[in-house]
Amino acid sequence: MDSEKAIAAIKEAKPPATDRFTYLTIVESNLSPAVLPTLNEVLQDAELTQEIGWDLVYNLANLPGSDECLETIARLGNPREVILKVLETLELLSQDDGYESDDESEAGETNGEKSVPFKQKFITLVNMLSILHKRIKTKYPSRFLATSLQTIYNTYRPNHEMTAAVINLVRSLAGNKRPPLPSRKSSVNVANPDQHGDATKNAPDPEADKETEGPTESAIQERLLLSFATCILESFVNKNDVAWAPRLLEFHNPEKIVPGRKTLMARFRDEKELSEKDGAVGQLVALIADLGLSSCGKNFLSQVSEGPLHTDPLSKTEDISKPEDIGLSTGGCVILLAYWVFSTTVFDSDHPVPDMHMFPNHLAMLDKFLQGDAEDQIQKAPGTVQALVTIGLWLHDNGLISAIPKASLVNQTSSPDGPTSDYMSYILFVTLVAVFHPQLHVRNAASCLAGQVLHADPADDDRLKILYDLLENCDYASLKACAVTWLREELIAAGPSAQAAPQNLAAPNNQTPLPSSTLQPGSATPGTRSRAGTNMNVFAGPQALETVQYVVFPNMDSLKEQDVQELVNYLGTNAPFILQAANFGLFLWSSADKWRRVLPLNLDATVKERWLAPLKDAVAKVKTAVDSGEVEGQELGSLQFDLDVLGERLSRLEAAEGFAVAK
Repeated sequence: MDSEKAIAAIKEAKPPATDRFTYLTIVESNLSPAVLPTLNEVLQDAELTQEIGWDLVYNLANLPGSDECLETIARLGNPREVILKVLETLELLSQDDGYESDDESEAGETNGEKSVPFKQKFITLVNMLSILHKRIKTKYPSRFLATSLQTIYNTYRPNHEMTAAVINLVRSLAGNKRPPLPSRKSSVNVANPDQHGDATKNAPDPEADKETEGPTESAIQERLLLSFATCILESFVNKNDVAWAPRLLEFHNPEKIVPGRKTLMARFRDEKELSEKDGAVGQLVALIADLGLSSCGKNFLSQVSEGPLHTDPLSKTEDISKPEDIGLSTGGCVILLAYWVFSTTVFDSDHPVPDMHMFPNHLAMLDKFLQGDAEDQIQKAPGTVQALVTIGLWLHDNGLISAIPKASLVNQTSSPDGPTSDYMSYILFVTLVAVFHPQLHVRNAASCLAGQVLHADPADDDRLKILYDLLENCDYASLKACAVTWLREELIAAGPSAQAAPQNLAAPNNQTPLPSSTLQPGSATPGTRSRAGTNMNVFAGPQALETVQYVVFPNMDSLKEQDVQELVNYLGTNAPFILQAANFGLFLWSSADKWRRVLPLNLDATVKERWLAPLKDAVAKVKTAVDSGEVEGQELGSLQFDLDVLGERLSRLEAAEGFAVAK
C-alpha cells in the first residue's frame, strides 16, 4: 500500500503540478526499489531530467535496481552537472564503505533492505561516466576527463569486476580498436554501455560550446587515458600476486622443481582464480597497446630508468597544454616491461622486448625505486618490485649483463665508482627485496638473482669482496646463509673440473630451501683474471677461505656466558646462517682431500675450537632446558626443528674424516 502511494505521489506531483524543487523533495522522500520503474518513466522527460537528474545520483546509487534510472540520467541529464555529481558520489561512497571485501555476501542490509556493495556502485557510476564524457561538448573536454580519471583511480579497488568496468570505460572513450575481449563470469554483471545501451537516446549537451575542440585535445585525452591505464595496471598487480619471478625461475630451471609438488606454472594454468589474474593483466596490457604504447624504444626505456619517478601522474594534470606534459606511471611501465619479457619467454607471445642491460639500465631502475626507505617501498608496491626482479632474471638468462664488454670490465682497476661498486649496489638492492618482500617465492627469486649477479662479476677479487661485505655487515641471517651458498658455488666453479653443486642439506624453519643461484659454466672460471693483476682465481686456492673464515665461522666463545633464554634468542635469530655454515663445513671436510687446495693450514682445528665446540655446547644446553620444561615450546617457535637439525649437522661435522684430527 505504501508503494502504491509513493508511485501515485511521483506521478501526480510531476511538474507543472509542482515546481522542480518541491518535486525533487517528493521523489527523494518516496524512493524505494518499488518506485524505480515509474521514476524511470518520469525521467524520460529530458527537460525535467536536466533540472533534477544530477541531484538524484547519490540516493539512487545506494538503491538496489537503480541502474536503468541512472543510465537515463546519464543520457538525458546535463552532462557537466551529472559528471560532477557522479564524481562526488564516488568519493563519498568510497569513504562510507571503506575498503570492503569483494565478497558479495558482505553487502548487508539497510532499513531492512539489501544494500548495494561498493563494487556494484562503482561499476554503475563508471558506466555513467562513459556515457557522459561522450556527450559533453566543450573546447577543453580533457579538463573534465582528467578530473574523472583521477577520481576513478582514487576509488578503484583492484578486483576483476572493477577492472573490467575501467577497461570498458577506456575503450569506450578511446574508441574500440579491436573486438571486445570475452567477459569473465562473475557474480557482478559488468555491463558495457557501448554494447548494451542505446546512444540514440542521448540528449544534446544543453551548454555546448560554440567553439570547436582545441587542436591538441584529442591527443591530450588519449595520453590521459594511457596514463590512467598504466596507473590501473600498477594498482592491480600490486594487489594481485602474479608470480612472474618464481614462474620464470621454474621455466628456466625445471631440474629444480620438487617432484610431486604442483608448480606455479601449472597452478596458474589450472586454477580459475589464478588464471583470471593472468587474463586481467593481459587485457590491461592489450588496452595499453591500443592506446599507443606497444614498443619499448630508447625514449621509453630512458624515461623508465632515468626519468622522474611518477607515482601518481594523474594528480598533476591541471592546465595541461600538450600531451607530452602528461606522465605515465613509472611502476606501471616497469610492470609492462616485466609482462612483455615474461609472456614472450614463457608463453612465446609476440611482445616487444627491451634493448637494455643489467648495467647500467636495470641498476638505474632499482636505484630509482629502492633508494631511501626500501622496506617501505617494497611493502607498498610488492607487484612493482616483483616486476623489477622478473626483468633482472630475464636479463641474466639472456646474457644481458653489461653494456660494457666483459674484457674491458676485467682490465679496469677497482674504484669506489667503478664496476665493483655497481655490482655491490645491484646486489644490495636485490637482497633488500630478498629480506622485505611479503611473498616467500619472490624473496627466493630475489636471492637467486643476487647470486647470479655476484657470479656474473668478471673479476674474482670483486666477488670475494662482495661476499665478505655481506657476511661481515649484513644483519639478516637468511641473506648470510645465501652468501655461504654463493661462496660454495664459487669454490666449485673455480675447481679443476665443472661439478654440480650439491643440493642444500636442510632448509631452516621448514621453509622452501634456500635458492641456489644456478652458477652457469664459464661465468666464474679458473682462468678469470683478478684485478690484483694475476691470472689465479682467488677461489682456486686458500686465499678466499683465509679472507672469510672469521665471518663464516665466527668466534662463539661468548655463548658460554649466556643463559638459556639468551641462547634461545640468539639461535632463533641466526639459525639459517649457522645451519648453512654447518652445511658448508660438511661440504669442505667430508671430502677434505678434494678441497685441500682451498683449505688454509689448520683451519679445521681453529673452527673446531672457536666455533663448533661452543656452538655444540649451546645447542645441547638449550635442548636440555627444553626437555626439562625450563623453556616452553611456544617460546621456541620454529627453532625446535632447527635445533634438532643443527645438532645432527654439528655431530656429523665433528666426526667428518677430514675434520676429526687437527692437521
